[in-house]
Amino acid sequence: MTFGIIIGVVAVLLLVFVVIVYNRLVGERNRVDNAWAQVEVQLQRRYDLIPNLVETVKGYAKHESQTFEQVTQARAMSAAASTPAEQAQAENFLTSALRQLFAVAEDYPELKASANFTGLQQDLSDTENKISVSRQIYNDTVLRYNTSIQRVPTNLVAAITGFKTRDMFDADSRADSAPDVRF
Repeated sequence: MTFGIIIGVVAVLLLVFVVIVYNRLVGERNRVDNAWAQVEVQLQRRYDLIPNLVETVKGYAKHESQTFEQVTQARAMSAAASTPAEQAQAENFLTSALRQLFAVAEDYPELKASANFTGLQQDLSDTENKISVSRQIYNDTVLRYNTSIQRVPTNLVAAITGFKTRDMFDADSRADSAPDVRF
């Protein structure tokens, strides 16, 4: 009888442990999802600025159609990305296309003097900073979550209940300074 009580107490304690660990992992997973949602909000803000920027530059540099097409295509690719890894790759392409767009703008002094263009530049620069901060918060949250599901004994509960590691949002190191919007 005493042995049965001991087994019962151990089983209850083990169950309580599993429930506590599971609930903590759910909370961490939800924080990762929330951090990714914040990244997506900032990326959407960037996507919304790009058409206005392209149209403004088009007004001054009508013969640069290839550059405009690249920016438009890169924006569409980035908006369609569904995972952090795909998003990072698409963002690198978009950053490169935006750099080309700003290089085109360098050749048009009247464009650089346009109040609309300078306002869009400032908005894009602010958005780039917000993306960088959101990406850092997301990566910190993913690091904390991934560490939790890889540590013993939490990894046992994570494996049993189906928790998987998440990808970081690793943008190209050149993207950290992208694009240079100061004239």
